Amino acid sequence: MELFTLFFTSLMVAFSGAMMPGPLLTVTITESSHRGMIAGPMLIIGHGLLEIILIFGLFFGLAPIFKHDTFFLITAFVGSAIMILMAWGMFRSLLILSISIEPEGTRKNNLLVTGALMSLANPYWIIWWATIGLGYTIYAQKFGVVGIILFFLGHILGDFIWYSAISTAVSKGRKLFTDKVYRILIGICALFLVAFSVYLLFMAIAKL
Repeated sequence: MELFTLFFTSLMVAFSGAMMPGPLLTVTITESSHRGMIAGPMLIIGHGLLEIILIFGLFFGLAPIFKHDTFFLITAFVGSAIMILMAWGMFRSLLILSISIEPEGTRKNNLLVTGALMSLANPYWIIWWATIGLGYTIYAQKFGVVGIILFFLGHILGDFIWYSAISTAVSKGRKLFTDKVYRILIGICALFLVAFSVYLLFMAIAKL
């Protein structure tokens, strides 16, 4: 029963991170509009591989680093700068953005690598793992390897469900998802990036 609770709560809590607008969501919308519904799952596989590495890192000495104020400050300042730059690029491209499904192979960026890089670009993802994720990992250790596996499966399933749904909605809603709607959605994502980056900066300044 405890293992089921661990899996189920991990699945539910995963949505607290998955639903937060950020670089990965923005890229999912952009790539899905060009590559179709496969973009979301592929990005999450890359995201998940990075999280597996992170979990191993927590076991081998990263946990104290994650708890340190200096780590938070660096994450907040660097992450905020990255998100501001991303938002600026998105705002600049709003007038020329267009939806068009492109044949496989015409876009050169690797979705697995992109999924991992966009996760790293999101300070919320790092902060989530430094707080909620770290707490879950420590709790899951009580149940050994099975506990860690169930925690991770619940967590990654939440991400997979959310981003697959977003990717499918973007790629399949062709009649409703026009260029105008696409530009509005990207503009909203850019505004969220700016708002969250400013929020992080205020948090970092308050800690100084």
